[in-house]
Amino acid sequence: MTPRRRGPRPLPMHLTLSASVLTTSPAASLAARNGLISWNSSVAPQAERLSRALHDVDADAFAAIVGAEAGRRLGSFIAGVRAYHEHPWRRSDQALDVLWRSGSTSLLDYGGPGLPLLMVPSLINRSYILDLGPGEGLCSWLRRNGARPLLLDWGEPGVTEARFDLDAYIAHRLLPALEAATAITGAAVPLLGYCMGGLIALSGALARPDRVRGLALLATPWDFHAGVLSWNAALAAVAALASRPSAPPVPVDVVQTLFASIQPGNVETKFRAFARLDPDSDRARTFVALEDWLNDGVPLAAGVAVDCLHGWYRDNLPARRTWVSLGRTIDPGTLDCPVLVALPARDRIVPPESASALADLIPQATMIEPAAGHVGMVAGRRSLAALWQPVLSWLTTLE
Repeated sequence: MTPRRRGPRPLPMHLTLSASVLTTSPAASLAARNGLISWNSSVAPQAERLSRALHDVDADAFAAIVGAEAGRRLGSFIAGVRAYHEHPWRRSDQALDVLWRSGSTSLLDYGGPGLPLLMVPSLINRSYILDLGPGEGLCSWLRRNGARPLLLDWGEPGVTEARFDLDAYIAHRLLPALEAATAITGAAVPLLGYCMGGLIALSGALARPDRVRGLALLATPWDFHAGVLSWNAALAAVAALASRPSAPPVPVDVVQTLFASIQPGNVETKFRAFARLDPDSDRARTFVALEDWLNDGVPLAAGVAVDCLHGWYRDNLPARRTWVSLGRTIDPGTLDCPVLVALPARDRIVPPESASALADLIPQATMIEPAAGHVGMVAGRRSLAALWQPVLSWLTTLE
């Protein structure tokens, strides 16, 4: 039996948010018409023009129009969610050799004749974002074009990993995987980190510079106070739960709620757009593949959650040059290997200001700025030209 889709997660929250727009929009339209809403300064000029334009419009008629539009949008959102749940596309498993395994973590070997490349994804989402398809993503494309991708699949935290913090994952999972990768040729290998995986890879590269031939950092945050991320209250609540003695891993839906809070209306907007797509189109299949990955998250070990939410997001330790990992202060300026930094221009998860702060600290870093978002850069329709080809070109300089 095909597993039932549950997304967008958490679905009750998204439905409630969308429904609240329906119930509050008519009243809000009257308040806006009468200048009773305190607007954000970034949209204040547009709001003032709107208020003037509505001055002579019949208030009740306008409220009715707004209510009808809100209802239409809610219906379109629900239609998009239903179409997603019913879409026939399903990801098929791909048989891969396991080069190394410890606990819930595996090092998947894609094969290939070229230089091994150790790829480190985030701990929050499944690793297959780097080979979405499968057989059609970044890892498979690199193999077909001469590289040998080795994908670090963290898996869900088991009994051991549930007690891990960031340092434990780096010391007991990343570094042994790096040893396994270098054992293939007996020489240092390139290391690639995506998002949170970039910071993990950075710590590993500084811990074992003799094992790292080059470092690629894709959409990797550094200054966690750059850009606008108003997560303070939510971060504090989650961190308080994760800080309890013997706290279990943070559930997937809690993590997803944090990310949804960055752009609360984004989920409704994209599902309304999906409702208008031909379900047999490539765009529809890509949407479903990405949504399946987004909703297939993994719990986050409590120690990792505290390190990230307190150490990174609250205290901004990396940008303040006070992040200590494996007993050393993490200073990107001390890297002594070729570095590629990818800064996606439309990133909403890692603001470009955050990632560029890291690039600025690395001597002679090669920087690319894909015209894409955080996920679209690695798995979107334009990812081939935006990222895959530049990564391969960079790899050839290391051979």
